[in-house]
Amino acid sequence: MSTQLTPALPDEIFKIIFEKSPGSLLVKADTPYFTILAASDAYLAITNATRELIIGKSFFQVFPDDDNDPRDETGIRKIFNKVVQTGQKLDIPSYRYDTRDPETGNYKVRYWSCSNVPFNCNDGKVNYILNTIVEITGEVNAKQAAIESENRFRMAAEATGFATFDWDFTDQIRLCPPPLVQLFGHPAHTFLPSGDAFRNQILPEDQQVVLDAFKVSLTTGIYAYDVRVAWPDGSIHWLSIKGKLVVDIGQKPVRILGTVIDITESKRDEIRKNDFIAMASHELKTPLTSIKSHIQILSKKLAPGNDAFVNNALAKANNQVNKMTDLIHGFLDLSKLESGKLQLKPELFDINRLIADCITELTQSPLSHMVAFDGGTILNVTADREKISQVINNFLSNAVKYSTKGSNIIVKSVLADGNVEVAITDEGVGIKPKDHKKIFQRFYRVDNDKIRNVSGFGIGLYLSSEIIQCHNGKIWVESDETVGSTFYFSLPTS
Repeated sequence: MSTQLTPALPDEIFKIIFEKSPGSLLVKADTPYFTILAASDAYLAITNATRELIIGKSFFQVFPDDDNDPRDETGIRKIFNKVVQTGQKLDIPSYRYDTRDPETGNYKVRYWSCSNVPFNCNDGKVNYILNTIVEITGEVNAKQAAIESENRFRMAAEATGFATFDWDFTDQIRLCPPPLVQLFGHPAHTFLPSGDAFRNQILPEDQQVVLDAFKVSLTTGIYAYDVRVAWPDGSIHWLSIKGKLVVDIGQKPVRILGTVIDITESKRDEIRKNDFIAMASHELKTPLTSIKSHIQILSKKLAPGNDAFVNNALAKANNQVNKMTDLIHGFLDLSKLESGKLQLKPELFDINRLIADCITELTQSPLSHMVAFDGGTILNVTADREKISQVINNFLSNAVKYSTKGSNIIVKSVLADGNVEVAITDEGVGIKPKDHKKIFQRFYRVDNDKIRNVSGFGIGLYLSSEIIQCHNGKIWVESDETVGSTFYFSLPTS
């Protein structure tokens, strides 16, 4: 739509106002010259021009127009002619026009947004065009950088087998690239429009895993889980999903961004490893049981001789067999845990009585530590007694292994907020803060020269952590490298 030009202001006042306006240029509609009549200060600044050089000259003499491509509708000559012919305002959202740096003489790549408004006089024809420009080089470069970054990320993800997804809570998959649908067993060109299309392929027994992961993400912002999916050909595959929950300004969840990767082979390797550990552990139990029986028979047979050397040797051999038996039981529990076969047998029992029994068992063999525990009260819990005993024994044996002879071990149990809390404190080497959480990971061993020669595979605390978590309890450590450590676990009383 054109604008009617009326002589409402004197020329000098109009000139002053125009020259102080944003990047504007007033052009006479004298096709094909389009003579420049006025230019604002801002326009001159962003185009590195002066009024003396451009006023009274053809627009295309000052700003040469490369208009040779008939498909390019953003050429300024085409735009000006179209404005004159139609009398309508025309905008160019983005175009490139390089300007010459007056200091170096080099041309600089620049991008612009342009608006062209026609002005009519009394004859109804377009007599002038107001050409207004805004430099958008920064925005264009930022957008191009973002596109390049996204392309690099997508290429890297595809090269490593990752697929990305963008799922909002209107159940629309905003980003569904070919690698994602391929991980669900579909051809690359398939489009799966909703979350249900993916969820329906997850095995029924794994559906709860997805729901639990979403609940966790509402508090932590981290969305992560491993599930099995059934491909259209009937084969079963493991997928690992990791993502980030996005919330709006009111902290309401709106979408999840994340990655998916096929972990089928690594899961199969893990299953084979667990099967091997279970098989080897079972095979080792039989000869160990036989060795232990023979040691006990020998101890009874040779007891009347009262030979100190023989009795000491048999006691040490029996102790080593017990250590090996505990290690085998640990590996068996590990394989059961990771294959989902570790079952709990909850019962009501007094945890103080259990702690006392564990301490008695520990002190049956010669012990160079002082263990203090006051368990006079009854603290009943409902849990798997054997598994909790395993946790307590692990804490006690670690306190012995990692502290000096003659030092104290203090065991405490209290009832707090509906939970039974057990703490075992030693005066040992202590643990660095950076290792406090890692120490409960599978096979993790603290890097400390003082305990380098202490035997262990790093599975005791991992098993303890998993056992406590299976009981909906908590496990943690507080430690100072110069004082020692206190290991805690808590269990709900019911």
